[in-house]
Amino acid sequence: MPRFSVIVPVYQVEEYLAECLDSVLSQSCADFELIAVDDRSPDGCGTMLDDAAARDARIRVLHLDENVGLGRARNAGLAVAAGDYVIFLDSDDTLTPGLLQAIDERLKACTDPDILVYDYARTYWDGRVVRSASAPLFARSGPDVFDLDGRPDLLDLLMVVWNKAYRRDWIDAEGLTFPAGYYEDTPWTFPALLAAGRMTVLDRVGVHYRQRKQGGNILATVSRKHFDIFDQYDLVFAFLDRRPDLARWRPVVFARMVHHLNTVVSRPDRVPPGDRREFFRRAARHCARLRPADYRPAAGAEGVRTELLSHGHYLTYQSVRALARTRQLAARAARAARRAKGAAGVRDTTPAQGRPAPQSAQTAARADDTASDVGTHTGS
Repeated sequence: MPRFSVIVPVYQVEEYLAECLDSVLSQSCADFELIAVDDRSPDGCGTMLDDAAARDARIRVLHLDENVGLGRARNAGLAVAAGDYVIFLDSDDTLTPGLLQAIDERLKACTDPDILVYDYARTYWDGRVVRSASAPLFARSGPDVFDLDGRPDLLDLLMVVWNKAYRRDWIDAEGLTFPAGYYEDTPWTFPALLAAGRMTVLDRVGVHYRQRKQGGNILATVSRKHFDIFDQYDLVFAFLDRRPDLARWRPVVFARMVHHLNTVVSRPDRVPPGDRREFFRRAARHCARLRPADYRPAAGAEGVRTELLSHGHYLTYQSVRALARTRQLAARAARAARRAKGAAGVRDTTPAQGRPAPQSAQTAARADDTASDVGTHTGS
């Protein structure tokens, strides 16, 4: 029995697949199996996988009879996984060198917890590598092993499956599986974090999350499939219904849900413009049914937007967003004017504390690091 099962669902990633596979096969810890699931990819990925398996016995290839999507492709890999721990990797991303060895050492030091969480970095087409804005979370002091009560900040991380190692027999005991549809990570990750009795973190970048210049993220595709998010959160709350011992987490999960809904509807590359009113109506019904009595909205602009969304106030929401955009444009114009003054040799008399700080690559990625819906980006 191998120590790790690395499950890689594959669909239309011919350009990146070799790099993904090599990042696993070159790990210093060789005690793993790599389960590659060809999700009926229409390009040359299936042949590439067969060729790689012929060269390395640690690779097992599953060719699916039809395209089933990322979640159910992962289920197919999970069904045959034999490792002590399961790791999911998207087929256009890569593991960092030495990750499996570092995970193994941490797991042994912590007596094989249910879940180990590690960090990731975005890699850009221009060569930049930017660690996630959640990096400080991994450096916090505290017990090595804990449950969610001990580290509730884990719910602030992206709700993705590919930044964790899961103990295989614990997955079976909890009955975790992926649903079909968009946002399939959500009804896996929330129940996993809520149910785990023993977790640990590894303060290390374990995945390089590829940011393509164009395309690659099916969540960034205008489609009615974004309505799947409601069904996925129904699965999360159905899990909580079965676990009354976890009822204290319902307001927290509800808050994360409305934040996620706001992220989806506020981006122009998600819900089709003609379907936004319907999305609001659906959100209002959804939130009215699931809202816990002890839920309290977030403070500030975030709370205003999520409350307007959760009550279906589409026109007011749009007006608030338009006002925010106007203020952003005004701030940009002011910055441009200050730069023009500087270029002309005119001293800027604006107090330093009133000037916006320059935006770094780290802060540019912060919105995505808290958006809850980074995950599916391989198009299956």
